[in-house]
Amino acid sequence: MALAIYRKYRPRVFADLIGQELIVEVLSNAARLDKISHAYLFHGPRGTGKTTAARLLAKVVNCETRAKDESFRKKGEPCNKCRPCNEIDEGRALDVIELDAASNRGIEEMRNISDGIRLAPTSYKYKVFIIDEAHQLTKFAADALLKTLEEPPTHAIFVLATTEEDKIPLTISSRTQRFHFHRLPIQVVLEKLVKIVKAEKLKIDGAALELIATSSEGSFRDAESLLEQVASMSDSMDLESVERILGKVGFARTDALTGYLLAEDLGRVLDYLAEINEAGFNLIQLTKDLVHYLRRILAYKFDNKLEQYYQREFTQDEVEAIKKHAASVKNVDKVIQLIKSLIRAYSQMRYSPFVLVPLEVAIIENLKS
Repeated sequence: MALAIYRKYRPRVFADLIGQELIVEVLSNAARLDKISHAYLFHGPRGTGKTTAARLLAKVVNCETRAKDESFRKKGEPCNKCRPCNEIDEGRALDVIELDAASNRGIEEMRNISDGIRLAPTSYKYKVFIIDEAHQLTKFAADALLKTLEEPPTHAIFVLATTEEDKIPLTISSRTQRFHFHRLPIQVVLEKLVKIVKAEKLKIDGAALELIATSSEGSFRDAESLLEQVASMSDSMDLESVERILGKVGFARTDALTGYLLAEDLGRVLDYLAEINEAGFNLIQLTKDLVHYLRRILAYKFDNKLEQYYQREFTQDEVEAIKKHAASVKNVDKVIQLIKSLIRAYSQMRYSPFVLVPLEVAIIENLKS
């Protein structure tokens, strides 16, 4: 079985953890100075590198090359050549225990950890416990974990990973070093996809790759999984093919529809919607994309300094399109009302058997003469 792309291109050193530079700097310095904490809390959106960083931490504290070579230790990175590094990469390290709290959330699992933590590592310097989706632990399980965190043995390190940091009890989070993993800019995701496409010798045009990056919503893992899904269909893909596979409309269609909306050309809007619906695209996602696109246009209308932020998320052509639409807005109140109507339509569409109807009604109400 071929190795999944997101696993094949998973970062193997801290320096490869793109988009989380501050976290990389802190963890590398801690490794360099041998000041690794006994407990960490990694929180942030999915696919931003939390579990990967936890595994890198497990490698760096157990790396045999670092233990023997003082000059190499100053790099603050794992060597990826010694036995512990290779075993952790391959997922067969007995002293690195990964627990998914979504399915192992009870007090028994925490008691098992409490019992196991007292035992010395079998062959490594440290036992590393990685608890994913830590916010799903039950109250009793969290209480049991708290007791372990209060008086951990010197050979144990805990890494809690979660997408919902606010649900972690303060009694637990206060006993950890907390790191927030930020959602990744679309341009950063796109750059990595371009490298993977070159390495894998895939033929996917730029617009199609941009759609994959946008669809990932700032998650490297999602972007790489979507790329693999697309690549499994054909070794040469254009935008239209990717749109059909993902069921999502690309930027060009969203931009064109926005132009018709701002021009208040109701006939063109309805024709274009009918065409998109007939092609089988996800209208709920389209409505969500329209809301975000229109609010960016409106925001730029009032603050053109936002261009520096948009350039991280969009290509230069897309930024120019936003600026052009912002300049064309004459009636701000009408655009605000349109956005509000689209938000209501989006809520209704998610639960309606007639998905197109709320969207059409919202547009007709706002554009009718």
